[in-house]
Amino acid sequence: MTPDDAPIVTLAEGRPVHDPTAATVLRGEKPKGGQLSLLSDTQLIETLAHFPRERIPERVVHAKAAGAWGEFECTHDVSDFTSAAFLSKVGKKTKVLARLSTVAGEKGSSDTTRDIRGFALKMFTEEGNWDFVGNDLPVFFIRDPVKFPSLNRSHKRHPQTNVPDSTMFWDFHNNNQEGVHCLMQLFGGRGIPKSLRNINGFGNHTFKFGKPEDSTFKYVKIHFKPDAGIQNLESDEAVKLAGEEPDYHIKDLYNAIEKGDYPSWTMYFQIMDPKEAETYRWNVFDITRIWPQKDYPLRPIGRLTLNRNPDNHFQDIEQAAFSPSTMVPGIGPSADPMLQARMFSYPDAARYRVGPNYQQLPCNRAQYVYSPYQRDGPMRVDGNYDGDPDYVRSSFRSLRLGPADIAHDEWVGKVTQFSSEVTDEDFEQPRDLWKIFKSNGEDKVFAKNVAAHVGKALPQVQKATIEMFNRVDKEVGEAIQKALDELDNKGGAGIEHSSAPCSKEKKK
Repeated sequence: MTPDDAPIVTLAEGRPVHDPTAATVLRGEKPKGGQLSLLSDTQLIETLAHFPRERIPERVVHAKAAGAWGEFECTHDVSDFTSAAFLSKVGKKTKVLARLSTVAGEKGSSDTTRDIRGFALKMFTEEGNWDFVGNDLPVFFIRDPVKFPSLNRSHKRHPQTNVPDSTMFWDFHNNNQEGVHCLMQLFGGRGIPKSLRNINGFGNHTFKFGKPEDSTFKYVKIHFKPDAGIQNLESDEAVKLAGEEPDYHIKDLYNAIEKGDYPSWTMYFQIMDPKEAETYRWNVFDITRIWPQKDYPLRPIGRLTLNRNPDNHFQDIEQAAFSPSTMVPGIGPSADPMLQARMFSYPDAARYRVGPNYQQLPCNRAQYVYSPYQRDGPMRVDGNYDGDPDYVRSSFRSLRLGPADIAHDEWVGKVTQFSSEVTDEDFEQPRDLWKIFKSNGEDKVFAKNVAAHVGKALPQVQKATIEMFNRVDKEVGEAIQKALDELDNKGGAGIEHSSAPCSKEKKK
C-alpha cells in the first residue's frame, strides 16, 4: 500500500500524472497492429524534449570531479596582516563547498591517471564568497596565460586520431621548457594520489592579504595539507584500478564521508613582505616556482573538514562555479599574469557553461547579495530587484558602501609585446627537486615514469625530451635514457600515432 505522504507524480508544470509509463496513442483495430504517437501527448513530448537537454557543456578542463560540503575553522590569529572576516576570530566557522578533480580527462575518464588534481573551495563568508582555486602540485607548467589553451590541448586528444598522444604532449613541453619543474612534480611519486583525502591543495599564485583601512598588505602563498598525510599509488596499481574501478577516487571520498570518516586539511600561509619581493632571488609572481619553506616557513591558519556528501551531484557539484576572481575584503590579486588571466577566464566559462545568472544557484549563491546593476538574463530567479534603480548614483535609493580594496601597486612602465624567456634560472628549482628525489630513492621511479610516457612518442621527440632534462642535470637525462633502453629491451612501449599530422614532415 502506498503511504499517504508519498509524493504525487506530476508533469513539469505540476499537473498530476495517472501513469508515468503510459502514452496517448492511436491504435489500430487489429490486436497486433501498430500505433501512432500523438503531438497531444504532453507527457511523452515533455519527457523526450527534456532528455537531450539534461547535459550542460562539460568543463574544458577539470571535467571529472568528486565534491562535498564542509566547514572551515579559523584556528590561529591572523589580525596582524589581514582584515578578512572569515579569519577575524579564532574558532570562527565558515560553510564550504569543495570540488576535487582531475584536469585533462573527460567526465568519463579514469580517476587514477597521472595528472594534476584540481583543489577548489567555495567559502560562504558574511562578506561574500571566497573561492580558493588551486591544484595538488605547488607549481604549474606555464607562466604566460596565452599558452593556456595550447598546454591543455597537448594533454588531451589528438585532433586527427582523437586519442591522447605522447608525441603531442612532449613536443609542447620540449618547446616550452619553463614547465620542467611541474613535469618533475607530476612524474615523481606524487603524480597519482591514492585518495583525494590524501592530496595537498596549493593556491599556486601569490595573493595579497591586507588591511584596506591602513593600506598595508603582505604577499601570501596558500597551502592545504591533508591531516591524514600524503599517500600515492604506484603506476602499475593505478593502471589496474583505471580498468577495474575507474571511479575509484570519487567512490573513496563519498564512502568515507558517508561512514563518518571525515577528511580534513590544515591551512597554512607563507607570508612575504612586499619589500622583500623586490630583492628575492626569484620572481615571486612566477607560478612555475615555489618559495622554499626554509626562506618562508609555513604558518598555520585554520582547518578544513569535509563532512557532508552532496544531495545531488549535478545540482551541487556539476553546476558549481569557482573563480580566483571571487574574493572578499582583505584579499586581493597580485601581479601574477596567470592569476589575472584566470580571473577573467573562469567566470567567463561559467557564464557559457551554466548561464549568466549562475551565481543565483544554491551551490554558488552568496549569503547576501545586492547587485542591482546586473539585471535580467536567462533563468533569473531572485526577484530581479523589483523596481529598484538599475543605474548607478540614483537619488531614489540610498545605499551603504563596503570597504575599500587592498592597497594597489604603483606602476611606471610602457605597453609592449612580451613572452617570457626560458633561462638557466628555470632549471634551478628542478635541480633541487632532483636532489630530493635522489635522497629518498625517488629518482629511479621518476625516470621510469617519464620513460613509460615519452617512450610512446616519436624518436626525435624522445631525444628532445632527454635534452630538456639534461638542462636540469645530466644525471636526469641519463636516468631517463637508461629507463627507455630497458623498455626497448623488453619490447618497447610502442610509438603512438607516428603518422599523426603533428609528426609528419612537410613534403618538399
